[in-house]
Amino acid sequence: MARLRDPERGCEWDRVQTFETIAPYTIEEAYEVADAIARGDTTDLKDELGDLLLQVVFHSRIAEEAGLFDLGDVVDAISDKMERRHPHIFGDAEVGGHHLWEQVKAAERREKTGQGGALAGVALGLPALSRAEKLQKRAARVGFDWPDAAGPRAKIDEELAEVEAASDAGRMEEVGDLLFSVVNWARHLGIDPEAALRAANAKFERRFAAMEAEDANFGDRTLAEMEEAWVRAKVSPLP
Repeated sequence: MARLRDPERGCEWDRVQTFETIAPYTIEEAYEVADAIARGDTTDLKDELGDLLLQVVFHSRIAEEAGLFDLGDVVDAISDKMERRHPHIFGDAEVGGHHLWEQVKAAERREKTGQGGALAGVALGLPALSRAEKLQKRAARVGFDWPDAAGPRAKIDEELAEVEAASDAGRMEEVGDLLFSVVNWARHLGIDPEAALRAANAKFERRFAAMEAEDANFGDRTLAEMEEAWVRAKVSPLP
């Protein structure tokens, strides 16, 4: 990476990149790791983990050039964090568990941001569905949660009615509330909403591709004809 970033003999693309320009690729590579895992493709997983590791190296090199930190500092920081968050393994605590982990994280947030609230520190850059789930889980840890799935399921009906009754100006907010409620219900059902939507996207893509493959003039069909093709695609085994 140092050679790629060399101001005189480096790659013309790599040497002009910044934290900001690389960040979208970092997110993309993390999703490609998740995709390889979901597909059970361990050969691809190896490659995607390498791509993700490259992102860490890239950011670290940019930071090193700016005199901020280097790759060794990154490794030291995560090692120190793992030791702090596992005092029952690396320290004197007699028992561990998720509760202790959360206590240590809360102390770190207070030290870092001055805020120790349950929702402090949830990254703004997370995908909206994932961030909604994380906010809900944080609130649940302090007791702010439905006792079972019936509560969030009823909330969906309530929010859907509010979407239908909303003015044009208020509809976006109400749709957001509806999506937040769907995430809450999924969480209570033990379903990862981000993974569920990714799977639904992939299913839609496969079925749409099947319709196009069946009819070279698919784009010229009426909506009713397209709907008939969609029904056929739904009942046919997915590739």
